[in-house]
Amino acid sequence: MSDRPGFFLRDARPRDAETVHRLVVALAEYEKLGHEVKASAQDFYGALAAKRVRGLVAEVDGEPVGLCLWYETFSTFTGRAGVWIEDVFVEPAHRRLGIGRAFFQEVAKRAVAGGHARVEWSVLDWNAPALAFYRGIGAVGQDEWTDQRLSGEALLALAAEG
Repeated sequence: MSDRPGFFLRDARPRDAETVHRLVVALAEYEKLGHEVKASAQDFYGALAAKRVRGLVAEVDGEPVGLCLWYETFSTFTGRAGVWIEDVFVEPAHRRLGIGRAFFQEVAKRAVAGGHARVEWSVLDWNAPALAFYRGIGAVGQDEWTDQRLSGEALLALAAEG
């Protein structure tokens, strides 16, 4: 798909499920959240096969070294779809090759081609290198918004109400 000096980007496929799982676990460990990973390679196989999530894999010398996963959202304010990037990760030994920028550029191209209004993602507030990178590509923090999450027991309890 996208051959650049030093690396190659291609679409993630269901058969990449083991690679996706490995890279998601590596991302979680980098973010000090490894204990939160419950997904299996089979989960990723199913999500990719059903196109609930889309992705790109970066390869260096034929070996997968990076991952970008996203899915479609909808903005009632714009009346148009958007893209939510769930995960971006490049193995530390392969950073500074331009893989991260290439991931965001490819997702941006696809978003524009698909008529999407925006591309969004979240980042941990302590991740200074990522924040600097995002500012460098023109991203603007949404400090007035905070992510909220309903999961686990709280999700089950709310679903079980009346």
